[in-house]
Amino acid sequence: MKVNWGTGIVISIIAFISFIMYFVISMSTNKKFSHDLVTDNYYKKELEFQDQIDATKNAKLLAEDIQIVKFDKGLKIYFPKVFKNNIKGKVFLYRPSNKQLDFEIPISITDNYLLVPEKSLLDGRWNISCTLKHNKKSYYFFKEITF
Repeated sequence: MKVNWGTGIVISIIAFISFIMYFVISMSTNKKFSHDLVTDNYYKKELEFQDQIDATKNAKLLAEDIQIVKFDKGLKIYFPKVFKNNIKGKVFLYRPSNKQLDFEIPISITDNYLLVPEKSLLDGRWNISCTLKHNKKSYYFFKEITF
């Protein structure tokens, strides 16, 4: 049987379309490639974004920033010395590669630092966001670290 150039083109187009369809179906149905949103309440977070911008501006006006120090028992998050007492807020640790590892710690400190235990942190990239209220003023700090 002889195959002319028209039949060869049709066969190659069908093979290419089959490959693309296989690739699309396998990527969309395989649980290994989960395509989650950053947050479930995306639109609610978007409405609160202006408050975060204002809190970030307040944080930049401070003389010092938060310091994150890695040591053998985990992470120490040192807050500016302005926040010695009467501090309320939370620290949210976000793992971009796996949302099941995300967690939040309420800020309750006696010294000027917060300890994040090592057992809660896996090696890799973490985004740390601190939302604070001190003297009725909001502050927002954000750092990316590799643990």
